[in-house]
Amino acid sequence: MRRGFTLIEVLVAMAVFAVLAAFAYGTLSQTLLSAEILGERMDRLQALQRTIRTLSDDLRQLAPRPVRDAVGETMRPALDTGFQSGFAMELTRGGWSNPAALPRGTLQRVGYRMEDDELVRYHWYSLDRTLSEEPVGVALLDGVEGIEFRFLVDTSNYSNQWPPTNFPGALGARRRPRAVEVTLRLEDEGDIVRLIEVSP
Repeated sequence: MRRGFTLIEVLVAMAVFAVLAAFAYGTLSQTLLSAEILGERMDRLQALQRTIRTLSDDLRQLAPRPVRDAVGETMRPALDTGFQSGFAMELTRGGWSNPAALPRGTLQRVGYRMEDDELVRYHWYSLDRTLSEEPVGVALLDGVEGIEFRFLVDTSNYSNQWPPTNFPGALGARRRPRAVEVTLRLEDEGDIVRLIEVSP
């Protein structure tokens, strides 16, 4: 004689299956959420690393070449944090690659500026720019509350501006610091501080 399942056995089996299915769904849901959060964190970390690498590349290739302002009357220092132009820092860098063999040099003028909560890097196509030339900007990092620079003048003295006030004229316009301490103030990470050595 064959016996089938009783109603109670079927209900118990369904209840166990429902509990296991709910547990599996919860685990899968949590795993997907964790993967999404991890992906966002990885994207943020990559953007931060790219920003620091760009700042490092620009500062390590700092060229002692002052530039003329848009009117052509005033020489601006090779590295300038005077804030007259609205940039937190402007500098002349070497090593601007030219794979298309365009009629231009390898020096490039770049500037960093805060726009809302973004750090934006600008560059100009010519060093001694004209009134009609507009810089080209690329947003590097969002969620930035501020950026600060400190410049190592000699082995132990820092200056909050460059060129320091005790380097007047042509000497100050061409002089380079030994290193630059960059502080990025981020909304989510707090302060990120990097010391970047400047090539002699």
